[in-house]
Amino acid sequence: MGRAVGLVLGYAADRLLGDPSRWHPVAGFGRVAAALEACTYDDSRAAGVLHTLVLVGGSVALGRVVPERTWPVALCTWAVLGGRSLAREADAVHSRLSGGDLAAAREQVTHLVGRDPSTLGPDEIARATIESVAENSSDAVVAPLLWGAVAGPAGLFGYRAANTLDAMVGHRSAHYARFGWAAARLDDLVNLVPARVTALLAAAARPRPALAAWRRDAGRHPSPNAGPVEASFAGALGLRLGGVNRYGDDVQDRGQLGSGRPPRPADIPRAVRLADGVGLGALTLAVLAATAARRARR
Repeated sequence: MGRAVGLVLGYAADRLLGDPSRWHPVAGFGRVAAALEACTYDDSRAAGVLHTLVLVGGSVALGRVVPERTWPVALCTWAVLGGRSLAREADAVHSRLSGGDLAAAREQVTHLVGRDPSTLGPDEIARATIESVAENSSDAVVAPLLWGAVAGPAGLFGYRAANTLDAMVGHRSAHYARFGWAAARLDDLVNLVPARVTALLAAAARPRPALAAWRRDAGRHPSPNAGPVEASFAGALGLRLGGVNRYGDDVQDRGQLGSGRPPRPADIPRAVRLADGVGLGALTLAVLAATAARRARR
């Protein structure tokens, strides 16, 4: 039962402590990835495939040597989860908006999203925050728990490597259009099931509007995985998410997600509470999956 109990203890550590303040393994992976990129980068898909295979494959191999006992699994789980830190960042944005400090809120929201905050008003900052809480509930909580359940530390490390690499090189830009293709597609693949589990868990709060928003609106989002999650959160919260986002000179219209009212700053704590419920639901599923996997190995 080391895997199942380790997931529970790692989840509890994340909720109590948040990310490690020093020597964070994900930050270390990012430094290694950046150093390797200096050697492997070329404006080609082949170079990106090699870069991705080395980093993600190496992370999986490292996870394979970690003993599948309770405390090693717990430490690995704590290292890759980010639910508590996500909630703290969202709470910080809400605090600044509640205090009327728009400039500070614009600065704080950059910890969560990559869009240009310079012209965002309080309601648009609230929308950005809620969308980030929704998407990262899948990326930083549900997906690592599920991958840890089915593959142990190798799944935890491999998933976090793929997701971090996508954030580093998988975005659409002239520099990474070809080199980042493999990282982006791998991230889409490893999040395919977790994103839909996240959407289902969010829909449990208000099934009819959440499922309706998912079915009707998810395809409007450019991401095949963020679309279902954000649409389901929108329906569950009775809000309307999506719309036009500005990323420097790049303007994206992500469509309307949900049919409720526009978000307000007071909705941020509601989104965080929904994300907390989703996380507990994912932990329950992960424990069941880990227990089933243990029985299957006997």
